[in-house]
Amino acid sequence: MNNLIKTFVLLLVLVSAFSCKQDSDTTHEEILSKNTVTENYNISILLDLSDRISLQKNPNPTMEYYQRDLGYIKWVSEAFTQHLKSKRIRQIKDKMQLFFNPEPQDPEINSISQKLKITIDKNNASKELLNSINSNYALQTSKIYNSAIKDNNFIGSDIWSFFDSKVKDQCIENGDRNILVILTDGYMYYESTKMKEGNRTSFITPELIKKNSLNTKDWEEKVQNGDFGFIKANDNLSNLEVLVLGINPSRANPYEEKVIKAYWTKWFTEMKVKRFEIKNADLPSNMEKIIKNFILEKQ
Repeated sequence: MNNLIKTFVLLLVLVSAFSCKQDSDTTHEEILSKNTVTENYNISILLDLSDRISLQKNPNPTMEYYQRDLGYIKWVSEAFTQHLKSKRIRQIKDKMQLFFNPEPQDPEINSISQKLKITIDKNNASKELLNSINSNYALQTSKIYNSAIKDNNFIGSDIWSFFDSKVKDQCIENGDRNILVILTDGYMYYESTKMKEGNRTSFITPELIKKNSLNTKDWEEKVQNGDFGFIKANDNLSNLEVLVLGINPSRANPYEEKVIKAYWTKWFTEMKVKRFEIKNADLPSNMEKIIKNFILEKQ
């Protein structure tokens, strides 16, 4: 009888141990699976090549605004390559691209922009390619700004229309983490897309802010009660994150910055943008952490 009891107890121990091992293996596999899943990035950069970068109209002795843009683009590019290098080769399927709206009339600029549409996957990923992305983006974007400034024919930036007709097709891929970085001073104006519906507009300028008496301390109450803001350009951008860099309000109105940010915030919120941040123009050295955190932090 004692032998029978011992055998029974031994069987219970073995069954229990086997069960625990199965649970342990399953948990280990689940954890391993979660740790090896990495997102594919689809990063887009939208350049505002309006007269905000004009050396004559908007000079800045500390650092010209186009040079700040180039610094911001450098950090975006570095964040992209840092993300790529954190993945196994077989997991890589990521994109980075650059847009204007409207397209510049200079064919050279459009040709350069094509070189900045990068798609990297397991078939073309190499150490040489990954190491060349940052220098290539720096060189080519510098050519774009130098050409635009030399041409000195600033036709404006139609950001509203880009969100209306292009952002879903060009900046959003199903299953990817879609990030749009916009380099702009915060003002929007393009003659062919100038629309007004009540107190909603497709543009914002210092003149409009002044005309609507949004240059006083009660500007926020007026915006809310009068329903001032941008006309909604899209219905559901819940798969898009947006980082706006370079807000540069007129110094003539102490409330200008807050009004501009209120317009953009209301616009993104109504279009159901997943996540957004709106940052002022600053020296690139002060923006590295902000830009890289936005792009690289886990969602």
